[in-house]
Amino acid sequence: MLVERIIGAFTFRRQVYADVERDTTFTMTAWLLVAAIAFLNQLFTRASTQVLSWLGGTIAGTIWSVFAFAVAAYIMNWMGRALFKADVTFGELVRTLGLAYVWGIVGVIGVLAGLSNALTCLFVPALVVGWVMLVISWFVAAKEALDLDVVRTLITVALGWLVFGVIMAVGSWLLKLIGWTAAGVWSMFGF
Repeated sequence: MLVERIIGAFTFRRQVYADVERDTTFTMTAWLLVAAIAFLNQLFTRASTQVLSWLGGTIAGTIWSVFAFAVAAYIMNWMGRALFKADVTFGELVRTLGLAYVWGIVGVIGVLAGLSNALTCLFVPALVVGWVMLVISWFVAAKEALDLDVVRTLITVALGWLVFGVIMAVGSWLLKLIGWTAAGVWSMFGF
């Protein structure tokens, strides 16, 4: 059933989002999907020869990514309800957007882009397409959960993505700052 839902998310089938919107048992699965995809993205983009820094950064980055997702879903829920009078719950948005987040797995191929210039030319466009597909899937998912017209859904999703992007940028900056400090501390002890 989960595989069918993931395939449905990759093929933008609205019915899959309608099903998970109503399926309250899918809430934990949606959170786990977001966490697993965030973990894989962090794991592969933070590759380092310093194993402790790599794992620490991966775990911190995963937590931060899940936090960013939660805040974006909360903002979209608030905006949909307060400004557009949508009949939606936070759980419905988590379930639909969490399923749509499967497109984030495309980010894992980003590590391949760093291997050579030729691969960069090949994989960077794939990453851009993957992130565009993620935004589209969030729109389809949010449209199903919010039951708003196209313009109001676009505004809500755009604000959610803006919040998500800002939180991720701040998190990236903070993790780099902490990572530099941690690397310095670890080197003092000969690690």
